[in-house]
Amino acid sequence: MKWLVKITAISMLITSAWAVGEAGAIFLMIAPGAGPAATGEAQVAKVEDAYASYYNPAGLGFLSGREAALMHVNWLPNLADDLFYEFMAYRHEVPGLGTFGGHVIFLNLGKQIQTDENGNQIGDFRSNMWAITGSFGTKLNERSSIGVSAKIFHQKLFDQGVIGEAGKGISTDFAFDLGYLWKSDRINFGISIANIGPSIAFIDENQADPAPTNMRMGLKFDVFKNEFNRLELFFDMNKMLVASYSEMDWDDNGVIGGYTDNGNESFGGDFNRDGQQETAYKDKWYKALITSWLDDWYLGGDLNLGGWTTEQEADYVIGGYTWIDDPLNTDDIGEIYGKGDSQVTDYVSRPECPQCEIVADDNGKLNRWGVKEVGTGDERKFSAEFKEIVYNFGAEYWYTDNFVLRGGFIYDEVGKIKVPTFGAGIHLGQYGFDFGYTAGKSGHPRANTMYFSLNIEI
Repeated sequence: MKWLVKITAISMLITSAWAVGEAGAIFLMIAPGAGPAATGEAQVAKVEDAYASYYNPAGLGFLSGREAALMHVNWLPNLADDLFYEFMAYRHEVPGLGTFGGHVIFLNLGKQIQTDENGNQIGDFRSNMWAITGSFGTKLNERSSIGVSAKIFHQKLFDQGVIGEAGKGISTDFAFDLGYLWKSDRINFGISIANIGPSIAFIDENQADPAPTNMRMGLKFDVFKNEFNRLELFFDMNKMLVASYSEMDWDDNGVIGGYTDNGNESFGGDFNRDGQQETAYKDKWYKALITSWLDDWYLGGDLNLGGWTTEQEADYVIGGYTWIDDPLNTDDIGEIYGKGDSQVTDYVSRPECPQCEIVADDNGKLNRWGVKEVGTGDERKFSAEFKEIVYNFGAEYWYTDNFVLRGGFIYDEVGKIKVPTFGAGIHLGQYGFDFGYTAGKSGHPRANTMYFSLNIEI
């Protein structure tokens, strides 16, 4: 279906640390505001306006008065011309208590073509997503503040059930955010954990995905400031606090599963003898706050990279094959065929060694496709966690309090998003007009995205 293609594309392209494909409701990760967009989305330690309710609710604690903010953007213009993202925010100080705030997000996914199970067009439908958030921030002392947000969000992909699936393509869920902000004379430090909540199911509860829980941590530096000029630098790090595990051999016995969760032997079972699940799965959100720092290197064992056999049955054995040269002249061919399998040259070839063949071997480290499996658990390193982090860099130059130039860069290795950003703004009296632009290579879905924002101090 067209809607499925479009949703899948958005899921792969929105900034995360994560592996964004590991979570649901990824529209919550779209960073709002033309100003933040122009500074590479680095904002967690700045939060000096109504956008604080999104980036770090603790920033509300330092804000006084009232303010409204509006933003409009044609999201991912290279992917589609009918994806529109709208954002509205508001903050209101209560003297002696703190500042309340909140925002509304609406993502219009446009018109989709409805098809039946045979691919025949039977009509059109529209998809959208929205979220409503309420926030509160208050000072702990003159240099620090804390904040909290609660949100409800709704996703409407498709309002009819899918054949073979329970439920519809609609979900309504909730989550909350926590934030902290510390300020010194020239340096700010901010941290927030957003979208903490239960799993999200679009179609079937058995296919639920974790909420896009994300930790954003960063710094703001006041480089230079005088009566008319001001230069500020920003740096953020974003990491998805979602823990997911590929199919792997946790107990180092050379096979995947084979038992029920209570230790009973069961062919095709998902668990090992110790009750540990060895098929692919994801941790609950409360556990993932810790295990998301361990799942890519410390937890688990050798990876099962076997895929599917010609019989369409899962290849649950770790390793078990090896390459041999000139098999017709090998004296110990009987010992090599240790698992009852014959040569599997139908599946894999070795161009640099045409006469080589891959055969079964009890001590082999490869699977039947020649991919190494035994030992892959030991090869996983802590550095993999850092590769999943999204790095945001930004700078602002102000001339008086009326004119601003901005620049930044987004570096997301896993998401393959490495794009510069820039923009400008004019602030006169109680009004602020800002423009942001995400550049990038021609054809990249995030390239040529323009943001427009309006801030009004009431």
